[in-house]
Amino acid sequence: MTATAHALIGASIAATFTNPIIGIPLAFVSHFLADIVPHWDVGTNHRQKSVFRLRIEATFDVLLGFALSFLLFAKFVEPTYLFVMIIAAQLPDWLGTPYWLFNLKFPPFSWAYYIGHKIQSRMQLPWGLVTQIAIVGLIVATAIWTTPAKLALASLI
Repeated sequence: MTATAHALIGASIAATFTNPIIGIPLAFVSHFLADIVPHWDVGTNHRQKSVFRLRIEATFDVLLGFALSFLLFAKFVEPTYLFVMIIAAQLPDWLGTPYWLFNLKFPPFSWAYYIGHKIQSRMQLPWGLVTQIAIVGLIVATAIWTTPAKLALASLI
């Protein structure tokens, strides 16, 4: 999935599980579960993209994920915890990035890349994005309507 999707999932877990002993491992594991869902991400068709284009798309994706997560959840999740949860949810990709982006083909980067590559279930646009939006939208909506987030959103109306 995109870094944005992983960030929103991590933020949703942060809103639901305020105990970091539970939340951080859940956010990390959520990454692998999310990547099993057929999806599109910036790595789809990566052989047809230049390294420069991949870096730009990945940077935009990561920044968008942080922006949306903080926009939706910062009012009711402690900001440091929210940041840590986003990183935890994205961590497997962060660990695999040096392998494919900088050609660092040794552990732990090679392990992260290998595991991520094996569980990926990629799908072309537009359906790969549709499945992602549906799954992440459901997770975010559930987090918002079952946590103190609901109260924070109600106060905005």
